[in-house]
Amino acid sequence: MKAIVLHEYGGPGNLKYESVPDPVAGMGEVLIRVAATSVNPIDYKLRSGDARSYYPLELPAIIGVDFSGIVREVGEKVSGFKVGDKVMGFGSKAYAELVTAKATDLALVPEKLDLIHAAALPLVTATGEQLITRGTKIQSGQTVLVSGALGGVGRSAVWTAKKAGAIVIAGVRKSQLKQAETLGANQVLALDDSAAMGKLGFIDAVADTVAGKTAEALLAKVKQGGVFASVLGTPANAKMHPTVKVEEVYAVPDAKTLRTLAEDQVAGRFVIPVDRMVPLADAGEAQAAAAKGGIGKILLLA
Repeated sequence: MKAIVLHEYGGPGNLKYESVPDPVAGMGEVLIRVAATSVNPIDYKLRSGDARSYYPLELPAIIGVDFSGIVREVGEKVSGFKVGDKVMGFGSKAYAELVTAKATDLALVPEKLDLIHAAALPLVTATGEQLITRGTKIQSGQTVLVSGALGGVGRSAVWTAKKAGAIVIAGVRKSQLKQAETLGANQVLALDDSAAMGKLGFIDAVADTVAGKTAEALLAKVKQGGVFASVLGTPANAKMHPTVKVEEVYAVPDAKTLRTLAEDQVAGRFVIPVDRMVPLADAGEAQAAAAKGGIGKILLLA
């Protein structure tokens, strides 16, 4: 098969389109012919070496997390899937024409969801959903601010919090306020507007997807006994706010929830925008574009 192979850490040009041996489905696994995979921040952090302290690669390596595709083979002791099924999920080594995954980590693609677009969902929806349910544990009637609300993770968090009955504040840049009104949050807030931030009272929780100085400022807005949950680690000023519980959230596969959120997208309840679709061979260029930010998901067509 063809795959994107990383031989050494470095820039996008280090991603090479090469022939590699086909993977084989093991016990409890499924072999999938990949239709598409998507570009996520973790992908270019792995490629550059920025993530090596907590996620070292054994080089040469195939990176990539999200995928959608069609089942080609099922391994021993696999139930619920058959050859020809359209599936989606997240795992590893997805920048390739074939990928194996645990059957328990896979979800069937809803009939009305385009197979290619399904690749945009697995990681960001799992991360956003778990940021709310495992991180903030927000309850109906409580107030949660989601920072970076227009990103894929942020959109998923906003929708999950709304489903829980929370009062949701969508935190975005001032230039994004109009666009953020489409998220259906109870309120939108410009996180880079000091006057607007100054008017924000104490809230029950923050679901953070941006980190840095913005996260530090938002931590100070969480009430005593409240929760600051983040997918990007603990803010540098956390020790200054000992009464706030800080939760670091790292997504794990959840096939049932993935299927539910995919159905929600089909129903138009929320959306993960796709900016462009490019050939798998152009993964380096795609990562370079994604790393600049400000766009929707980039899908790599295998």
